[in-house]
Amino acid sequence: MTMTMETALFNNQSILQNFGLVEEIDEQAAEIISGGKKFTIANNTSNDVFYTLDSAVWCIAPGKTQNFDTDYGGTIGFDRDIRPDDISVGRKYLEDGHKYEFRPDISGCGNSYNIDLYEICSPPPC
Repeated sequence: MTMTMETALFNNQSILQNFGLVEEIDEQAAEIISGGKKFTIANNTSNDVFYTLDSAVWCIAPGKTQNFDTDYGGTIGFDRDIRPDDISVGRKYLEDGHKYEFRPDISGCGNSYNIDLYEICSPPPC
């Protein structure tokens, strides 16, 4: 049987995707075995921020702080553009023991509606 270039590329892509899946499963298993992750999220914007944390929907009001203790991966997804009609998805992987805050995006893009999640403290000490 002759292998075409398309078949070879498809096989390589499948193998790489499987490696990625195995790495993700290994990371999740390690977190569950070690007791999960603890981290803090604060909102330093003037708007409510809706986000997902490990696929659960959350909202944080301006000036508020939320503490989490999760047995899952600590993956956060949020809309980087606070306007109701614009969506710009941001995704980050939160680290155990770290503190994060939503605040206006300082990347210099010039859009005053953009926010981002910044790490404000990592152990030790905070």
